[in-house]
Amino acid sequence: MPKSYIIEVSSRTAGIVVREASGYRFFAASQPFFALEGRLFRNASEAERAALRIANDDRTAA
Repeated sequence: MPKSYIIEVSSRTAGIVVREASGYRFFAASQPFFALEGRLFRNASEAERAALRIANDDRTAA
């Protein structure tokens, strides 16, 4: 199983998640995904869903 994943949303790099003993740690690559920086997720899919929610909220606010 991979130890890290790149998370992309609409062709935009949100960040990466790195596998740790207790889950996957998010490292943000750009705004507005800094809100997820350092957050621990159970799996990479959960992190991707969180990034998608932020991207959708950002589009709605614009």
